[in-house]
Amino acid sequence: MARRRMIYEGKAKILYEGPEPDTLIQYFKDDATAFNAQKHAVIEGKGVLNNRLSEHFMSGLNAIGVPTHFIRRLNMREQLVRMVEIIPLEVVVRNFAAGSMAKRLGIDEGTALPRPIIEFYLKDDALGDPLVTEEHVIAFGWASQQDVDDMVALALRVNDFVSGVMYGVGIRLVDFKIEIGRVFEGDFQRLIVADEISPDSCRLWDIETNQKLDKDVFRHDIGSLTDAYTEVATRLGVMPRNGNKVSGPKLVQ
Repeated sequence: MARRRMIYEGKAKILYEGPEPDTLIQYFKDDATAFNAQKHAVIEGKGVLNNRLSEHFMSGLNAIGVPTHFIRRLNMREQLVRMVEIIPLEVVVRNFAAGSMAKRLGIDEGTALPRPIIEFYLKDDALGDPLVTEEHVIAFGWASQQDVDDMVALALRVNDFVSGVMYGVGIRLVDFKIEIGRVFEGDFQRLIVADEISPDSCRLWDIETNQKLDKDVFRHDIGSLTDAYTEVATRLGVMPRNGNKVSGPKLVQ
């Protein structure tokens, strides 16, 4: 059967035309990138793991009344999702200091923050996805004040849910990023969680050992990305404990 028409290809996923009106098929690739795609590898099985993990979290959010674009998983690599108008911002929620925040503010990595801190980054690879303020967001028309308020509320609800699920399996949710899109229902607009929730978009540390179980493993060459993601999936019950491991990375020049 001929492949459906491709709508968009990103670093980790491809979007295809969906079988029903206002739907898309989201395909998870095996590509791993870091440092604005300056580092790139193809890691066999990564897309399968992220598909299953994102399904797990998106389904859970839908079940507790947090709206997402996820409809259902189609196969090992594909999901049926709602078509949304993506707001051109990455919404980052930080529970502990790490990554760019730790460097920017001179805070020791792993320091617990006094409360979850939400940051906005403009989605622009050419500019390196710069940090922006609410004032920038509103002044340049990327989102309205009501949109910003709704994005903050959605992000905090996602944080409550995902951090609780992770804590239950001995994993600390250090930070994460989500994308949010607009859907239109009649004359009304609402915002929903889109893209994915997976170790690609979260920092995840083992509570006891601080072992990294996320894309930092690939960024900093500190172990096997496949093993890290498989460990998360196994603890969450997404994969059986005795499941077969996928093979390691294939570097792309």
